[in-house]
Amino acid sequence: MNQRNLIAAAATSLMSLALLSSPAMAQDTAKEKCFGIAKAGQNDCANLSGSHSCAGQSKVDMGKDEWKYVPAGTCKTMGGMSMDDAKMGMKKS
Repeated sequence: MNQRNLIAAAATSLMSLALLSSPAMAQDTAKEKCFGIAKAGQNDCANLSGSHSCAGQSKVDMGKDEWKYVPAGTCKTMGGMSMDDAKMGMKKS
């Protein structure tokens, strides 16, 4: 097998794996943002205070303005807050 055929076969395999995994992802449970549970460097995106705009940039553990996606309905049991609760907590600070 020449190099071009090998690359084409590898690319085809990767694309078919991506297509096969898509339905499994679609069946995944709903997610919600959970504030106050992310460890430093493990947040999922921008924080409420606006000090950064990307995932993995939190500087403190369990910052009230930092969030992670969790399965819907599990945030409170993890000790987290909804977005509204986090916003209210930030106003008090």
